[in-house]
Amino acid sequence: MASRLLSDLRPDFQPLAQAFVDAVSASGIDMLVTCTQRSNEEQAALYAQGRTAPGAIVTDAPPGESAHNYGLALDVVPLVNGKCDWQGSHPVWQQLGALGQAAGLEWAGAPGFPFHELPHFQMPGWRTLAGI
Repeated sequence: MASRLLSDLRPDFQPLAQAFVDAVSASGIDMLVTCTQRSNEEQAALYAQGRTAPGAIVTDAPPGESAHNYGLALDVVPLVNGKCDWQGSHPVWQQLGALGQAAGLEWAGAPGFPFHELPHFQMPGWRTLAGI
């Protein structure tokens, strides 16, 4: 099962991720970290979803091509009125994006990002750090 623990992230990424989580908390936004590190097997299952397995497509990254596989990304979801807001239309998503970017993270919900995935925040230059 994929991790939700910041302690499972790479040590060089943990301070940025923690700064983001702390900034979100200080802003009064309720947020859950839904994924940090995941195995290639877990990535393969997610990549198959909507392609060769039932469900909607949730990632464009095959195994070994996701920052999650290297502990260099985290996915989050805000809680709005106590419930996960996966729709992405609530303004809190933009607040999360701004807080993540201010903490030094890349946000996949930012305009011009190569793929659009509101919950996804990653280490800048993660491919170099991962050696791929």
